[in-house]
Amino acid sequence: MSDPILVVNNLSISFRNEDEWVTAVDNVSFSLKRKETLGIVGESGSGKSVTSLAIMQLLPKGYSRIHQGEILYSGSEQGQVSIHNLSEKHMRKIRGRLISMIFQEPMTSLNPVMRCGRQITESVKLHLGYDNTKAKKYVLGLFAEVMLPDPLRIYLSYPHQLSGGQKQRVMIAMAIACRPDILIADEPTTALDVTVQKNILLLLKSLQQKHNMSLIFISHDLGVISEIADNVVVMNRGKVVEQGSVTDVFRNPQHPYTKGLIACRPPLDRRLKRLPVVSDFLNGKTSELSAVESITSEERALAHRELYAGVPLLQVDDLKVYYKTKSGFLNRNPQYFKAVDDVSLQVYKGETLGLVGESGCGKTTLGRAILRLIEPTEGKVFYDGKDLSGLNPEQLRKMRQRIQIIFQDPYSALNPRITIGDAIMEPMIAHGLMANNKERRARVLHLLSRVGLEENSFERFPHQFSGGQRQRISIARALALDPEFIICDESVSALDVSVQAQVLNLLNDLKKDFGFTYIFISHDLSVVRFMSDRILVMRNGKIVESGEADELYNNPKETYTRELIRAIPGS
Repeated sequence: MSDPILVVNNLSISFRNEDEWVTAVDNVSFSLKRKETLGIVGESGSGKSVTSLAIMQLLPKGYSRIHQGEILYSGSEQGQVSIHNLSEKHMRKIRGRLISMIFQEPMTSLNPVMRCGRQITESVKLHLGYDNTKAKKYVLGLFAEVMLPDPLRIYLSYPHQLSGGQKQRVMIAMAIACRPDILIADEPTTALDVTVQKNILLLLKSLQQKHNMSLIFISHDLGVISEIADNVVVMNRGKVVEQGSVTDVFRNPQHPYTKGLIACRPPLDRRLKRLPVVSDFLNGKTSELSAVESITSEERALAHRELYAGVPLLQVDDLKVYYKTKSGFLNRNPQYFKAVDDVSLQVYKGETLGLVGESGCGKTTLGRAILRLIEPTEGKVFYDGKDLSGLNPEQLRKMRQRIQIIFQDPYSALNPRITIGDAIMEPMIAHGLMANNKERRARVLHLLSRVGLEENSFERFPHQFSGGQRQRISIARALALDPEFIICDESVSALDVSVQAQVLNLLNDLKKDFGFTYIFISHDLSVVRFMSDRILVMRNGKIVESGEADELYNNPKETYTRELIRAIPGS
């Protein structure tokens, strides 16, 4: 256990940007012992993934360079080698066979036009020399090992036919296929349901123990790192700012950046008025989580008495969204998938109603059906006393000025070929707001400032922003029409916990300043609890439990709700 299998010494990596080289990894050093799990944690852009790609020799040729340091690997089949000096031909014998990697986004890492089974048999045949029959049998065994249901069906399926958790398990099966010495897992649970995330972490632990692998687990979430790692390296802006055992770093963090990462996730033991953010700690504004003011149960009860004294702003009665999945002979006995099954709810003016559940439970479908972006099969939706199901297209278009949605994926929600300024102005033009584009531009600049972006963002395109910045742009676009009611559909699920804290604070500030009413959809109960007045728990298209947010969290009645709470990282 004392001999390291991987040593990174004083590693510095730069990328070419037009005529200059920009440092992405600066003098990074760490070691990985045999059978150890090393966590590397930090925000997007901290250099975590770049370091792992350097270990795999997957950095883009011509646009990147290692200008200092070394990467030394001491594997089971050979002596110590300098990975950074290996030829591509030699590296192919190591990559995938002795050092393997689970990439962050399985949908973009898997070939969309190749069946899942074939994608893994390719690697097995190349590295292990198996024939087609033996490779197929071996891959089916791998699928069973990573606990995929119905391995033969998964083997014959294309990636788009699988859920997010299933695709991630296929990626894990591919990574462990050749029984590597080192497995690098790059954000393998980002954007997954907390329950699926918990299962993936348990799976990786069991596979590591079974095959005696060393594991490098990369994440932006210290809560996840605490669940799986033995030691941790904290990175910020390309540098290692702190490292040590998980116990020491969590109990006694030394660097302000580490303290900020630990503090910015919604705490489970009390309700804060505002989440701390990393910049608070880096700028010396606060040094302890206790400096942030809490909301007492008495304050919350008083606010709720005033909130629920009126009539509901939104009322949903017996809403159903069914999809026909199979028709019988001559269309007799058709079968339906019940995405939303007889759901009723009310939302009061100024309230944040949380909607929580796993992927596929019907949360997003319900949100879109309320807006009639999906036409309901049955049921009624009333907004401010008006029946939305009875509105014609022109009336519905005008009503949507008052009710907006922030979509889950900001990158796909923004047109990649138009600038951010034009994207935010577009709904204003469509609804005829303001007299001219000069006034609209001034409004856009105000909104960009309000969501914490610079004025020069106006002329830039979506790909020039980080994930957190794109989410802020989507919020600004939703605010462009001055709505009263906003549906936030998983609007923070894929963000760094530090950026997530900023966006959650922003949404609460906007609610206070503009009097917004929210439906806040998420799979993470800790985030939903922080944001919400009441919570609805959804499963298989139905509401299975509801109640005041703190009461539901502290005294859940349903087994499913208790499972969601137990799956929260660090709980």
